Amino acid sequence: MRFFKGFLLSVLMMAFMVFPVYAAETIKIGAILAVTGPASFLGAPEANTLKMLADEINSKGGIKGRKIELIIKDSGANPEKAISFAKQLIEEERVFAIIGPSTSGETLKIKNICEKGKTICISCAAAEKIVNPVAKYVFKTPQKDSFAARKIFMQMQKMGIKKIGVVVGNTGFGKAGKAQLEKLAPEYGIDIIISEVYDKKATDLTALVTKLKAKGVEAVVNWSIVPAQAIIAKNMRQIGLNVPLFQSHGFGNIKYVKAAGAAAEGIIFPAGRLLVADVLPDDHPQKPVLMKYKRDYESRFKEEASTFGGHAYDAFMILVTAIEKAGFDKEKVRDAIENLKGFVGTGGIFNFSPTDHNGLDIDSFEMLTVKNGRFVLLEQK
Repeated sequence: MRFFKGFLLSVLMMAFMVFPVYAAETIKIGAILAVTGPASFLGAPEANTLKMLADEINSKGGIKGRKIELIIKDSGANPEKAISFAKQLIEEERVFAIIGPSTSGETLKIKNICEKGKTICISCAAAEKIVNPVAKYVFKTPQKDSFAARKIFMQMQKMGIKKIGVVVGNTGFGKAGKAQLEKLAPEYGIDIIISEVYDKKATDLTALVTKLKAKGVEAVVNWSIVPAQAIIAKNMRQIGLNVPLFQSHGFGNIKYVKAAGAAAEGIIFPAGRLLVADVLPDDHPQKPVLMKYKRDYESRFKEEASTFGGHAYDAFMILVTAIEKAGFDKEKVRDAIENLKGFVGTGGIFNFSPTDHNGLDIDSFEMLTVKNGRFVLLEQK
C-alpha cells in the first residue's frame, strides 16, 4: 500500500511538472476569414497563406520555442458569424491574437469586441474606419482607402478626366470608399456627377451603367468586391460605355480579371507591388520579400499569389515579429506592433505609431492596369 501511494504521488508530481511545459509549447492564433462565400477570393488565399507560414515557422521550432496553433474560422463574409467567432476565439479559445476578418464590414463589427477583450486584431480589410479612429488593440495591413482614392484622382488628372461616375457595393468597404471619393474629389478638380450604391448580390447592373452613360461621364470608379467588379466591366462594354473604368485596391486578384474576360482589358486600379514584383528593380527593398512569398505560395497552392494573401502575410509576420521582440505578454506585444518601424511587407514598408495603426503611406501604392489578361504597371503598358 505504501509503495502504491508513493508511486501515485510520483505520477502526480510528474504530471504537474510536465503540464506547464506542454502548455508553453503552443501559442494560439485565431483567424476569421471568408474562406467560402462571396468574398472567398479574399479569404481563401488569406487562409492558405496563414497555413503556409504557420507550417514554415513550426518546422523551424516555432516562435521562441513555442509552436503556433492556428485556428481558422470561416465566416463566409457574414458579419454575424464574424461576431460569434470573435467572441468564441477570445472567450473560449483564449487566443493570443486574431488575424482578419477578410472584409471591412466584418472587421467593423468585431472592432469593439476585440477592444473589450483586450485582444490584438490585425485586420486584412481595407476600410479606413477600421483604424480611424484608432482603437488600442486593432490594426490593419491593407493600404488606406483615402490613399487609393487619391492615387485614382491623381491618375485622372494626368488623363484630363474631370466628370466621373462613382458606383459602389452596399458593403462596409463600398460605403467607406464612396465617402472617401466624395470627400476628396474636389481637391483634384474632379466632379462626381452621379454616385450610386448597388446590391452586392446583383447579377446584372445594366440599368446602373445605362444611367452612367446617360450622364455623359468621362470615367467610372467602381468600389466593391466580387462579383460586381466583373459585372460592371461586362455591362459597361455591352452597352458601349467605352470610358476608362477604375477599380479600387480590392481588385488585386487575377481571378477577377478572368471573371470579367475581355471586358477587364484596360481597367486601372491602385495596388501594392506584389502583383508586379518581377519587374521591380533588384535593389527595391520589397523585392526579396515579394518574390519569396510569391514563389512559396504559387509552388504550394498552384495558383497565382494575390494582394489579399499578401495582407494575411503582412498581418501574420507583423505579429510574429512583435512576439519575437516582446515575448508572450499580450500588452507588450501590442506595444511592439504600435512602435514597429521599417517592417518590409508585401503591402509596403510599415511604420506604425500610436496615431497610425496602418503604418503605410501613399507611396505603398502603384497604379496598375490590365493588358492581355495580365496585371502590368500602368506607365509600362
